[in-house]
Amino acid sequence: MGTTLIGVICGVIGLLIGFFITNTFFKKAIEGKSQNIINDAKNQAEILKRDKILQAKEKFLQLKSEHEKIISEKNHTIQISENRLKQRESSFSQRTEDLNRKQKEINSIRDNLTNQLEILNKKQVDLSKIHDRQVEQLEVISSLSRDEAKAQLVETLKSDAKTDSLTYIKDVVEEAKITANMEAKKIVIETIQRTASEHAVENSVSVFNIESDEIKGRIIGREGRNIRALEAATGIEIIVDDTPESILLSGFDPVRREIARLSLHKLVTDGRIHPARIEEVVNKTKKQIEQEIIEIGKRTTIDLGIHGMHHELTRMIGRMKYRSSYSQNLLQHSKEVANLCATMAAELGLNPKLAKRAGLLHDIGKVPDNEPDLPHAILGMKLAEKFKEKPEICNAIGSHHDEIEMNSLIAPIVQICDAISGARPGARREVVEAYINRLKQLEDLAMSYPGVIKTYAIQAGRELRVIVGAEKISDDEANQISYDLSRKIQEEMTYPGQIKITVIRETRAVSYAK
Repeated sequence: MGTTLIGVICGVIGLLIGFFITNTFFKKAIEGKSQNIINDAKNQAEILKRDKILQAKEKFLQLKSEHEKIISEKNHTIQISENRLKQRESSFSQRTEDLNRKQKEINSIRDNLTNQLEILNKKQVDLSKIHDRQVEQLEVISSLSRDEAKAQLVETLKSDAKTDSLTYIKDVVEEAKITANMEAKKIVIETIQRTASEHAVENSVSVFNIESDEIKGRIIGREGRNIRALEAATGIEIIVDDTPESILLSGFDPVRREIARLSLHKLVTDGRIHPARIEEVVNKTKKQIEQEIIEIGKRTTIDLGIHGMHHELTRMIGRMKYRSSYSQNLLQHSKEVANLCATMAAELGLNPKLAKRAGLLHDIGKVPDNEPDLPHAILGMKLAEKFKEKPEICNAIGSHHDEIEMNSLIAPIVQICDAISGARPGARREVVEAYINRLKQLEDLAMSYPGVIKTYAIQAGRELRVIVGAEKISDDEANQISYDLSRKIQEEMTYPGQIKITVIRETRAVSYAK
């Protein structure tokens, strides 16, 4: 047992020794490996350090080269700028020298001119003295003073110039009459032919047709209360007589007549006819007619190509549809005049749009909201001025019946086209008896003057030809008869448009060869 114990102890000791040796060996191996790792790390750090240093040097060199390049470019730019400045300085210096040289030349020329001016002044003084001596000698020779001789010379020149100018004016006027009449006729004929419009009179009578006479009683109402309410609301006299299936509407205002007609139509169609309903329907119809008037005005201006017109003027144009002039519808007449004016202005090389506008507005004074005591041409001109129309248009409106003087070429065009529209066959209706009486009255007025032989009312009463005896009436007296007769006709007669009075005085020498 003792031996076994020793053997165990020896085995344990051997194991301890082996473990110690092994531990020492491993420790040395680990220390050697650690040293190798540290050495490798130091070597790699040295290599990395050298690489970074090389990269930093390369980057530095690259930045340095770029910086040097930028500096060289800036230096080059600065050098170019300096060269330009030097060139400008040299150019400026050259110009300064040129200016100084020119200034010296100018000063020299000015001195020369001053000297020459002094010489001229001296010569002028000498010439004035010589002229005064010659004038004095002429006054002595002619026995006339300077002012008297000048007056005689002026009178002689005036007389000669007047004679020459009269001869020239006569030739020009005669030539102008021949050519102007031909050209005017050509333009007027072309204008009339190019403007085709409906010019016959529209015979419109305010008659309301009904289906049966039973409706008349309903319209009259109990004790006439319905018809009285209708007349009070519309301002139109309603005549219910024995005329079968019709009721007459009487009134001077066509707009009111149209309101009454439409109101009656609505009432009869609806069947409810009593004072309250009548007032309601009439008010609605008035608003409808007013809106229709505005739409008519807008549509008319659009159809004619007229823009920028004041809305009040547009409304008045719409009201023209319900107005008439000598039984000619005023809106149709104004549209026709507008088209005629545009055509004639284009033929004459004027502004057709301006002429068309003036033609459309020329009778605007016939449809105002109130009725002042002014001629319709003057009233229309004032309305056009109020609503900022051009001066040429205002003058054309005011002068188309010669109430004011014409100051533009559009004014006579409007006057002519107004006469053309009214003179078309069938455009205006006039009672035959009144027409014949007017012509006879014109001829009788002219025959009342002494020395008048014959009178003729021609061109539908628009011109009066008066033939006087050459042995009884002189040229001056013929002019006086023409003027007096025009004033007398204007004061004593009523007529549309204007009347031309032509007094003819001629001397005839007749002989016979046998």
